[in-house]
Order: sequence, then structure tokens, then C-alpha cells
Amino acid sequence: MKAIVAEAGYRDDEPLVVGLQQHDNAPAFHAQGLTARSATLSATTPIYAASLSKQITAACVASLVQEGALDLESALSRWLPQLPAWADGIRVRQLLHHTAALPADRDIDAVLAGDADRTSEGVLQALARFPALRGRPGGGHAYSNAGYVCLAAAAARAAGRPVPDLARDRLFAPLSMDDTFYWSGPAPAPPGAAPLTPEHPAPLSLGDGGVWTTAGDLLRWSQALNADELGISPLLHTPGRLDDGTPIDYAWGIGVRSHAGHRVYRHGGGWRGLRAMQARLPDLGWSIVFVAIADDTERRAVLLDLLLDEVVAEDG
Repeated sequence: MKAIVAEAGYRDDEPLVVGLQQHDNAPAFHAQGLTARSATLSATTPIYAASLSKQITAACVASLVQEGALDLESALSRWLPQLPAWADGIRVRQLLHHTAALPADRDIDAVLAGDADRTSEGVLQALARFPALRGRPGGGHAYSNAGYVCLAAAAARAAGRPVPDLARDRLFAPLSMDDTFYWSGPAPAPPGAAPLTPEHPAPLSLGDGGVWTTAGDLLRWSQALNADELGISPLLHTPGRLDDGTPIDYAWGIGVRSHAGHRVYRHGGGWRGLRAMQARLPDLGWSIVFVAIADDTERRAVLLDLLLDEVVAEDG
């Protein structure tokens, strides 16, 4: 993997970790560089998952949907009555697939005073200040971090318990993901984790992000979804549609693509000084994870394509 990392343009002193696994074979990792605390980065270092958290939030929702505790057609206003009247027109399924027409994230962030205020409550309070949506729910696809904050809050209301507890008991504990959890502060990073830059710490909102994990646990999660160990993968793999039936290439917290004729479920994650990527090819049993903790570029896309080429060629 070291040669592929170099081919993607990463120097050998840049802190990053890459993991690959096929079926039940032993995972393979390549880790290099140091954290901001001068600790050696490894597959067991706790790292911020950024938007890779969305599929975990979606998995919490899937669990509640299966047991009948949360209806995908229920209005957002049922779960978050503190939002303006426009929440009556948004359905839970539209939050999952980014079709809810919520105000743009950049506009919501402009209402917040700074990164330190990006908590779930801060995002919801900012949303409540918008008198209208930016379009008709179900009429278009526009990626929304705020939508997943709403989704996590709705899941918590439906479950009658906080999302961190729900995820721990229904997802992380059954899969023995002992180093994975939602973190809402008050410190910007959990003890022992690889922190982001002091100027731009990881946000504390839950749903759009909020998960801290390790490369090892991310591979465990990915392979569990490939094998449907939690019994929710068919739901998570279902692409969304606009209300007029137009399909979109986004399922439950994860994008739907193809590579060399194989279906690929993938998602990126990013914050200032962090780039992450995860991809799964269920038909081949492969999972790929990648996190760089001092990166503001998009070299991860090049690296992912190279790794996909590698695993497809190896299987062929």
C-alpha cells in the first residue's frame, strides 16, 4: 500500500492510515506519520470520522424503522416541534437522502458564531431562525449536514434515548467496536484521540459527524455491512428518489457508485485538516478505509481510485 499512497501524491511523513480487508481475511493496514501530539499514528488511534458518521446515524434510523418506532413518512415537525412551520412539509426519508430543501449549510454556519458553537443544539437553533426553506422538499438533491443533525435528533426522540447510547447498544457493542463512539464534548476531542488543529477543532454536532473511531473499527463496521451482520444492509443500500420518482445516487448516509462494473458504496468525510474516505464492494467482499489528519487537499479521490483498481484486479 505504501507505493499506492505515494502514487496518490502523499509524502511518507504525512500522517495517514489506510486499511483494506476482504471477507474474513485479516485486515491490512498502512500507517505513517505523527499526530498533533507527536504520537505515532496507527490503526488503533482514535480519529474523527467526520461525515462517515452519517451512515452510522442512518443505521440508527434503520434500526428504529425496522422495529416500527420511526416512520419514514412522518413529518419532521413531529419529532422537532421547535422548528418553524416549514418542518411540517419535510419527511424523515427526505432527510436521509438530502432532499429536504433545508437552508444551505453555509448559511446555517454563518448564523453560528464559530466552530465552537457547532453543537447539535446550536445547529437546530440556527435552523429555527430561517423563515422558509430554499425549495420544495422532495424536489431536488442538495447535500445537507444540518439534515443529518435533524435526523439524529429525530432518532433520539423516537428511541427515547440519546443517539450515542442507541448507537452503542445497537451497533457498536454487537460488533465489538470498542473504540467507536459519538462525542459531544465539552472537550473538542476525546481523551487519547488524534486532535485536529486548535484553530479548527472538530465540531460537536451529532448526526452529520460526531463519531470518533479507529481505522480498525471502521473496517469492522464496513465488513459487517457487507455481510449484513446487523440485518439492516438492504435498507442502508437503498438509493433515494425525488418525489417525482427520479433516482439519486445517494442511499442511507452513503453514496452509490460503480467501479469496473462493481457496485461501490462510498462516502467521504472532511473538516479543516482532515480528509477521510470509506468504500465497500459487497459483491467482492472488500472494504477500504482511509484517514489523513493533516490534509486539506482532495488527493483522497486519487488514492481511492488507485485502491479500487488494486482490489478489483486482485480479485480478478
